Amino acid sequence: MVLPTSDRELSAGADLQGLSAAQAARRLDSDGPNALPGGQRRTTLDILGETAREPMFLLLLAAAALYLVLGDLQEGLILCGFVLAMFGLTLYQEGKTERAIEALRDLTSPRALVIRDGRRERIAGSDVVRDDLLVVSEGDRIAADACLLFATELQLDESLLTGEAVPVRKVAATVPTTATPPGGDDLPFVYAGTLVVHGHGIARVTATGPRSEIGRIGAALGKLELELSPLQRQTARLVRTLAAMAFACSLLLVLFHGLTSGDWMAALLAGIALAMAMLPEEYPVVLTVFPALGAWRLSKEKVLTRRMAAIETLGTTSVLCVDKTGTLTENRMTVVQLYAQPSAHEAGQHLRIDYAETGQLPESFHALVEYSVLASVAEPFDPMEQAFHRLGRHFLQDTEHLHRDWTLVREYGLTPELRAMSHVWRAVEGEAHVVAAKGAPEAIVDLCHLDAGAQARVAQAVDAMAAQGLRVLGVAQARFAGEHWPAAEHEFEFAFMGLLGLADPLRAEVPAAMAQCSTASIRVVMITGDYPATARAIARQAQFGVAGPEQMLTGDEMAVMSDGELQARMKTASVCARIAPEQKLRIVQALKANGEIVAMTGDGVNDAPALKAAHVGVAMGARGTDVAREAAALVLMDDNFASIVRAVRLGRRIFDNLRKSMSYILAVHVPIAGVALLPVLLGWPPVLFPLHIAFLELVIDPACSMVFESEPGEADLMQRAPRDPQALLFAGTDLLLSLLQGAGVLAVVIGAYAWSAVHLDENAARAFVFVTLVIGNLALIFSNRTRSESLLASLRVPNRMLWLVTGITLGVLALALHLPWLVTLFRFGPLSWSQLLSAIALGLASVFWFEAIKFHRRRPAQHPS
Repeated sequence: MVLPTSDRELSAGADLQGLSAAQAARRLDSDGPNALPGGQRRTTLDILGETAREPMFLLLLAAAALYLVLGDLQEGLILCGFVLAMFGLTLYQEGKTERAIEALRDLTSPRALVIRDGRRERIAGSDVVRDDLLVVSEGDRIAADACLLFATELQLDESLLTGEAVPVRKVAATVPTTATPPGGDDLPFVYAGTLVVHGHGIARVTATGPRSEIGRIGAALGKLELELSPLQRQTARLVRTLAAMAFACSLLLVLFHGLTSGDWMAALLAGIALAMAMLPEEYPVVLTVFPALGAWRLSKEKVLTRRMAAIETLGTTSVLCVDKTGTLTENRMTVVQLYAQPSAHEAGQHLRIDYAETGQLPESFHALVEYSVLASVAEPFDPMEQAFHRLGRHFLQDTEHLHRDWTLVREYGLTPELRAMSHVWRAVEGEAHVVAAKGAPEAIVDLCHLDAGAQARVAQAVDAMAAQGLRVLGVAQARFAGEHWPAAEHEFEFAFMGLLGLADPLRAEVPAAMAQCSTASIRVVMITGDYPATARAIARQAQFGVAGPEQMLTGDEMAVMSDGELQARMKTASVCARIAPEQKLRIVQALKANGEIVAMTGDGVNDAPALKAAHVGVAMGARGTDVAREAAALVLMDDNFASIVRAVRLGRRIFDNLRKSMSYILAVHVPIAGVALLPVLLGWPPVLFPLHIAFLELVIDPACSMVFESEPGEADLMQRAPRDPQALLFAGTDLLLSLLQGAGVLAVVIGAYAWSAVHLDENAARAFVFVTLVIGNLALIFSNRTRSESLLASLRVPNRMLWLVTGITLGVLALALHLPWLVTLFRFGPLSWSQLLSAIALGLASVFWFEAIKFHRRRPAQHPS
């Protein structure tokens, strides 16, 4: 039985109307979503439980308990209040992250094509309900268990359920039948999670969600496995090292202070304060927040993230391998040129199409247009077939060449061996069937068995069209009597009808995106199945700079190359034409062997191996198959090359801000830990107690995550070479500068303490030092916003979260210095205005040396020799 190909054909029978929208909504409400139970979703209670087990919170609780044991009820309760405040901050950050991840889950969930109210509609797979009509085709992942009503050469991979890798044939049900287990040929049942590898069909849904075959097997299949990225593994090692150091130093401080002073309670509080000061508990936070919110930001750029590790890799990409059609071009095709060849011995006729003209199409071109329409589906989705139908409607509307009453009885699809497809039609009159074929010109010439002279004339016409950047297709026709269809199209006696040239405009934003790639040292390689001359013309429009033959590679050339020869050629090739989908994998492997970090786009079933092999696989969201999307790390919602470039820029920005955040965390812990440790070692009165460090943590936590995550990208982000993926996050200069920044603030703060200890009483000195430390902390945030521009220049860069954190910090600090009960709680003494301004000036001055280094770095660029 032949699959209905249009909504007009579907509406012919009431049984193919599908559910109404109201029926589907009621069924979804009663049966629940079509989803497996389980999944990595964290509730508020989960987040609270994880937070309560964090060392920082345990230390705060221990300090609060100690104060309560010592009878200091007020300070103990205030520390408990800080615990609640940090719980709230954590819930906000983690909740925002979870909402971003949940939104991405919804966007990236499988889609399904269903028939409702007699029309085809693309919906989320979770919204599929019992008795829905599923339209399935090659490359689709089946959304629910269903029984086939129509099927054309349908084959499915059921290995997910059966373990058997060989695809099984499926046929439509001729009579009502009971569902059978997966496995075996010529059965009418399809199952959720299985993959369509060939053909297409329509099926009525029989079971969804946990009631499906995959749902009965177990909920574990619905869970995603989370793997640590290289950056996460590297940071985990750093956190373990610093945590071990914090524990060791705190233990030594407790022993030293207890033995020298005899006050073990004070020693224990000092040890807790030092552990809180040294503990780098912010690192795991930023490694959770940045990728999740980065993925959310990518979705705003029309790029969906399926694997979080891809965000880390985006900034290292050195080669972008992109399709031509729909990625560099608009995939909005129009037939603009025709070539008709009346016979093998006559010269062909060229015709340029002008849709604005009202004149009729010359008779000699009618049959060419007629058979191009017959070789396409009745209600096309493909832009090329839409262009053929548009051409037919425009010029043949009132002629006998449009056959809406003919019946499609047989289809021959594209194969790797023959890049052409054929439709067999039963006419209203006459016994012979009409066969229409369209495809690559060389495939159509092969089907028609043209002689050498005719082949040369066709090749000349193809070259002329392709040189104009047109996509060229050939058309042929044949007649066939009987019902025993040939196994292959070569058994028909085809006659060559002519060629059609389709224009597909280059996307307007592509040249600017190409320029960005050039300045960012990212090489772009176009990979297309089109004719070499067409690819070359589009490449020139897109400013690829294709000059010599070494920059062009064809599929035929590639087929005879060894892996070593291909690697050498891919060092210079920027356009790969007439490439078969399965050859993309060899291109990716060759580029990877050359040491490149490769991002690859693809949309078809055969693109999946290349997408999986690439460092960053990018599937087309608008026209891609489910298989391609599952194999890819990113999904391009608008199929636009410029969106890929914006994603690379955003990937660089995310990593850049992550590095700034982690540099700030390392830098800010140096003065806090130093001020908690040095006074005790030097025999001075302690400055920082757990309460003070809890206050500082309330500044550090939102600063390192929300402030730096919101930071705009620097102006030179796309003027840098791709980051080395093997480079450590903290190494060499970056590590040294972070430690020196912290040491600079520490030196100023200790100097402030040395002065204030002589000129002020203990509580006033503590207030003076604390103000200096808080201002130095804020100065570190502003200074780390950029490693190139000055601190003053960075003030002009908008970041609302930065000013919010700064304002709240200064406001609370002002209250702590002036409200009597807070002054008592923080153990502060009064400061004069001159002393307060001096502390502020010292805090700002603590980062001026770093600003001097940045100024020195800018001077060569500003004053070239």
